[in-house]
Amino acid sequence: MTLLSRTADNLFWIARYVERAENLARILDAAYRLSSLPTAYGGQTTEWESAVATAGCANAFAQAYPKLTPKAVVEYLAFSSDNPSSIRQCIETARASARAERTALTPEMWDAINGSYLEMQTWATRRVTLADLPRFIAFVKEASLRFDGSAQRTMLRNDAFWFERLGLFVERADNTARILDVKYHVLLPDHALVGGGLDYYQWAAILRSVSALTSYRWVYRSGVKPWLVADLLILKEAMPRSLANCYGSLSFYLDEISNAYGRQGPSQRLARAMHARLRNARIEAIFQDGLHEFVQNFLEENNRLGAAIAEQYLI
Repeated sequence: MTLLSRTADNLFWIARYVERAENLARILDAAYRLSSLPTAYGGQTTEWESAVATAGCANAFAQAYPKLTPKAVVEYLAFSSDNPSSIRQCIETARASARAERTALTPEMWDAINGSYLEMQTWATRRVTLADLPRFIAFVKEASLRFDGSAQRTMLRNDAFWFERLGLFVERADNTARILDVKYHVLLPDHALVGGGLDYYQWAAILRSVSALTSYRWVYRSGVKPWLVADLLILKEAMPRSLANCYGSLSFYLDEISNAYGRQGPSQRLARAMHARLRNARIEAIFQDGLHEFVQNFLEENNRLGAAIAEQYLI
């Protein structure tokens, strides 16, 4: 069982780009929901600024647009051809890589990504307004679910599937960490009190953006509290988008690859070490040491894992 490194690399990045497109849609969804809150819950907030910051392209956006407006944010994150990580570019890049690796994909996977690409072209030619945004977000989420579902249901459980899963979970972990960090440091205005009405609705919107509000209520059976939201999205392995779940999955699939290839390396050790840290961590200690510092360290380690996977298998 040996997969060409080029094929493994393409599968890894197809999954990353599809997941990134969905993550950007969820970021826009959170910003849209927050911008729709009554001004009584805090007045002017920074939800659209936070969307750009969460996407990690604040500097590039500032160079492209003289003024930060909702329309400009939607254009840049969703449709701009100048933004290599816009939803449109993510879907187009994923489809180009999928086309190059047709023989490594099942027909259902190709139909999912190609159909999403064609529908994206239709959206890109329209003048999408804020009123259209919920339908566009629903399309992107559904496109990702179709591709992910087709992979889960139709791929052989071999190295092609494992590399595709690695790309998905590296990207998902990065996004969850960024959402937490930006909410904690950017979204809440300086004059707003933590624990106040605005804070509550912002955290609830963040949970909705990662499809976790219902899960939060099942686990904690209480009102939305920042430290419990962080606990769910960082440490609860049962939560599909949590950091702990992502690293449990990364460790599992890297072990599957190492068993199939008969050797281990830095990527297995890095994934196991982070998974162990997350399993042994306590949210009280994370907040005491600083959530921002924890997340920044995690993002560096996650990038290091991505580089280790590339060096070990994809180059």
